[in-house]
Amino acid sequence: MQVVSIPAHNPGPLTGEGNHTYLLFHEARAASESDEARAHASLIDAGTGHPDHLEDVAGALRARAAMLDEVLVTHAHPDHISGTPALRQKWPSATFRKLPWPERDAEYHVDWAPLEDGALVAGGTLQTIHTPGHAPDHVCFWDPNARVLFSADLVIMGTTVVIPGTRGGNLGAYLQSLKRVLALEPRRLFPAHGPVIDHPRTLIQEYLAHRALREAQILSVVASGHQTLDAILDAVYPGLAPELRMAARESALAHLLKLESEGRIRRRDDDRWEYNRRLS
Repeated sequence: MQVVSIPAHNPGPLTGEGNHTYLLFHEARAASESDEARAHASLIDAGTGHPDHLEDVAGALRARAAMLDEVLVTHAHPDHISGTPALRQKWPSATFRKLPWPERDAEYHVDWAPLEDGALVAGGTLQTIHTPGHAPDHVCFWDPNARVLFSADLVIMGTTVVIPGTRGGNLGAYLQSLKRVLALEPRRLFPAHGPVIDHPRTLIQEYLAHRALREAQILSVVASGHQTLDAILDAVYPGLAPELRMAARESALAHLLKLESEGRIRRRDDDRWEYNRRLS
């Protein structure tokens, strides 16, 4: 299987230099002895519909005389899914597949073929791995032969992943997803942002350690009397750049919700948070 990284051309404060999408080429068997086998392709993630992304995909397909069979969307955040209408218009015969998140999926007016955990895609070469937490529908795609994982927004080299507490993020589920991928013992990760990750075990362990440290910090500031989300945010993220505040606020809320679910803190009716000394 050949892999071509194709930029989505969408740089920004939260996307960095922009998303990576991945075009995977695999040989399809001929229907009969008189037919020729031709290259088929699967696109991991749809980008945002930028014209340069569409042309890059088309150019890569032309260079290999391949047809686009399917578009595999890792989750329904706009930088991964909003390009689907443009892709469908250009390649109407392609199948669009993702794990369902109905209220989000319906925004894009695509006939979705549902994915489920364990489903085989890309000509049977990749296995779908449900990795919720960053989003409830988040999936990765695993090549067990090469021990390579197309890891979407699970981890990013040099930074952390936002867990959007008000938009379907779940920190407890995210930690379990990290541990599930760690148990696969991948050799390499192809993420949706940042460089290829050649030492997955080290990075995932660093992510787990970071979340444990952040949880301890948040628990400590709540115990010391910081009760509102903004006060907690200021105490845990001093000097935070204004353009990153909303993302940090979402992740801080995700930590608070996890601690609440464990009974270690309580949320009052006025949205203030209190330390539960009986259980912590």
